Amino acid sequence: MRNYLLGCDWGTSSFRLRLINTPNLDLVGEVTSSEGVASTFNAWKNHGETSGISREHFFRQHLKRQIDNLSEKVGINLDTISIVISGMASSSIGMDEVPYATLPFPVDGSQASVRRIDAQNGFPHDITLISGVRTTHDVMRGEETQLIGVLALLETARTRIDDAILIVPGTHSKHIYIQNHQVTDFQTFMTGEVFNLMSHYSILKDSVEPANLITLSTDELDGFKLGLKEAMATSTLTSLFRVRTNQLFDLLTKKQNTLYLSGLLIGAELKSLIDKKDWPLILCSGTNLYELYKLAMEELNLSERTITVPPDLNDKATIAGQVKVIQGQLLPVNK
Repeated sequence: MRNYLLGCDWGTSSFRLRLINTPNLDLVGEVTSSEGVASTFNAWKNHGETSGISREHFFRQHLKRQIDNLSEKVGINLDTISIVISGMASSSIGMDEVPYATLPFPVDGSQASVRRIDAQNGFPHDITLISGVRTTHDVMRGEETQLIGVLALLETARTRIDDAILIVPGTHSKHIYIQNHQVTDFQTFMTGEVFNLMSHYSILKDSVEPANLITLSTDELDGFKLGLKEAMATSTLTSLFRVRTNQLFDLLTKKQNTLYLSGLLIGAELKSLIDKKDWPLILCSGTNLYELYKLAMEELNLSERTITVPPDLNDKATIAGQVKVIQGQLLPVNK
């Protein structure tokens, strides 16, 4: 059998299982679902635990169904292929809680905190759970695997990173500080979550309307730039209420206002980087936020010292990181 690996990215609210050909990181096939760790844990609490089913076994059953779906999709018997799981499956609500790795954290993944679970009857796959990284005041799970993969892919493309700040946009954006090939610190910004709360559950919800954040009109981009500018000039708490007055006084359309709100929050996240002039930056974003963050970097005059990772390379980062960790731990991909 070829050197296949099953790579699972199991987040709080999403599930993604891929069959990877490890020598060249080719994606053979994948299945996705919205059955994230949180809903799987809740299902176990409500149905599995009361029936005497262990949490690990309940999660394993879910994995087995998805592996069978993937096997049918790609037409390959996946028995005995190892599975590596990053994200929230190693958390307190996951399959098995694995302690966080601590700083400094080598970016080659050699000190990743992992737990090995051997294959069992009815589940012929060894499992490797990759845990996250912690500081005294912050945590990340999943981004560390993405980080390992991004830097490995950049090195393959002959872009070697010694010191830099890696920016990973998302619900909880991360700014990860790398020095001498080690993570020395990181910060979490609740940019995406605050945007969701403000636009759906606050007094501002009637002042905005959903917008396609990938394909934007010139007017919408102007609203975004205005939000960025406002983020530089005033406090976020003051600027947020202007989303309301923009709509009350017909200063912006609701779609423009949505982008204004996005600009405010992304600007508030990124403005701390302006004074870190000696730090190279790496923007590592998925397709949904790529254009907005790229524009924000340009508007804030950060582009000249920024390496922008294309979305297609970013999509491959978790795969590359999972393979790198497995290889670093000297674990087999097939039996």
